[in-house]
Amino acid sequence: MTNPLEIYQQEIIKHKTELKKLEKRGVMYGWLRFLSIALAFVSLWWIWKNGSYILLPLTVLFIALFLYILAKHLANNSAIENLQRLIGINETEIQVLDHHFTHLPDGLEFKPENHEYANDLDIFGRASLFQFINRCTSEQGKKLFAKWLLDPASSQIIVERQQAVKELSQKLKWRQQLQSYGIAHSINIDTERKIENWLLEDFQFMNKIHWKLLRFILPAISFSFLILYLTGIIPSAIFYPAIFLMLAISFGITKLVTPSFTKLNKVAPQLETLSDSISWIEKGDVKSKLLVELRSKYIEGSVFSSQTIKKLKKILDNTDIRLNPLVFIPLNTFLFWDLQQVMILENWKKENKEHIGDWFHSLAEIESLSSLANLSFNHTDWFFPTISKEHGTVVANSLGHPLIHKEKLVTNSFSTEGNEGLNLITGSNMAGKSTFLRSIGVNMVLAMMGSPVCAGSFTVSNMKVISSMRVSDNLEENTSTFYAELKKLKEVIEAVYRNEKVFLLLDEILRGTNSADRHTGSKALIKQLIHHNAAGLIATHDLELAKLANEFPVQLHNYHFDVQVAGDELYFDYKLKKGVCTSMNASLLMKKIGIEL
Repeated sequence: MTNPLEIYQQEIIKHKTELKKLEKRGVMYGWLRFLSIALAFVSLWWIWKNGSYILLPLTVLFIALFLYILAKHLANNSAIENLQRLIGINETEIQVLDHHFTHLPDGLEFKPENHEYANDLDIFGRASLFQFINRCTSEQGKKLFAKWLLDPASSQIIVERQQAVKELSQKLKWRQQLQSYGIAHSINIDTERKIENWLLEDFQFMNKIHWKLLRFILPAISFSFLILYLTGIIPSAIFYPAIFLMLAISFGITKLVTPSFTKLNKVAPQLETLSDSISWIEKGDVKSKLLVELRSKYIEGSVFSSQTIKKLKKILDNTDIRLNPLVFIPLNTFLFWDLQQVMILENWKKENKEHIGDWFHSLAEIESLSSLANLSFNHTDWFFPTISKEHGTVVANSLGHPLIHKEKLVTNSFSTEGNEGLNLITGSNMAGKSTFLRSIGVNMVLAMMGSPVCAGSFTVSNMKVISSMRVSDNLEENTSTFYAELKKLKEVIEAVYRNEKVFLLLDEILRGTNSADRHTGSKALIKQLIHHNAAGLIATHDLELAKLANEFPVQLHNYHFDVQVAGDELYFDYKLKKGVCTSMNASLLMKKIGIEL
């Protein structure tokens, strides 16, 4: 079965079947818990009433049975929650296949105020590329994925990511389980920052000899008092004041160690997610170079990072005993519990100080690769692009816009290479010029991050897109639309003059000024770009600009989108054609809204 929709449907059926079994098992565990604790109380009552202490082992057995069933019940509940998350993941993918994805995170928090193409190509926001592709659950993963969308990778990294994505695209269950762990308790940057800040602090206890000695001396004193009292050597009048003094000392120590625990407060659930996710990665059988390198960040000899993180979580869980006074007071009085835990915590810090940054970053990278793998799995007809070493190369067959529903998608083929890479596209209103520019741009962005692209085949140079398509005024900066466009065009000119590896997407140059200045300025700009061997696409309604191809037949090429008119109706085929457009539709559109021409 290779149809993604059918596979997701089968996964849902399988998970729901297993869910019903676990829910029935959960009911059974509930009754067994009740029965075991009830028998424990009955046996205790019988011992208290009849003095039959011979039944005490039986009571202990019932209590142990209760604890065992409780552990099983909790594990069963965790499995139920995991299945529910997996069902939700597959249901979401079915929605995305039907092009319903605007309920997913849109990544607007990662959108830069000024960027070469982010606004023009719908990289972030509602119905954006980020919203369509991203499946990262951690804040670190989302941030890294956004960075991939904004910054082209090197050719070597692109190839390595492609190999990793191809491998992960075949591991549906593995990818979805990793996503499920992440959904349970989403890891955020604040958690990483809290741990990093804690790691930067000096050791307050373990490097000081008096704390090392008191760690053993104080509990020895408390237990000595207890043994002397129980054996009748010292009376209550001495024992109780002595124990009260030890309790006071323990609370004094607790006040000193509390700041160390407070800094890591509330990170335990996310540590559990981190541990589960990393454990899943450690178990993964991967072969591509990048995935092997990322997995190796978590394994050093026989030491597994997931177990190391579990140790930290266990230490933090142990400190939460303070929330139960009935348990905490005796533990702190006789074992000086907080002192023991802070020594264990600082020892953990000493052993693992150098590794934590890698844990979060590697997980973020694997989540980002998994997102691209999910895209590849959903679109088996998409193509992994070939990265050309020649500048200015864009060779696309059957290329379409990834964010257009498959049923409405019209694809086009296009080719431009080297210093002959400036292309002028004329055409009617609504004929498809802007959409084609965005199709080229978005697929280049995907190619530069290691993703498959919406095309039958795609060869492209390692270039960064620079676009000027959506330009608006800025009241806060007192900037007009025309001036805003001039600023953007200045960035374009400077990048070209610096001989940067860029591909230009310009839509209706200088639209904010009068027609004469617009034509003059556009003509001058195109000539400048030609003289500096710029590569890119320029869309325009100005048919006079197309005549520049007569002056620069090698460097400038004309393409167009046209419209067919039948009576008062317009028909668009959205297909790119060579040459200059001869059919325009503005007059007909104006007549339709009531302008008498």
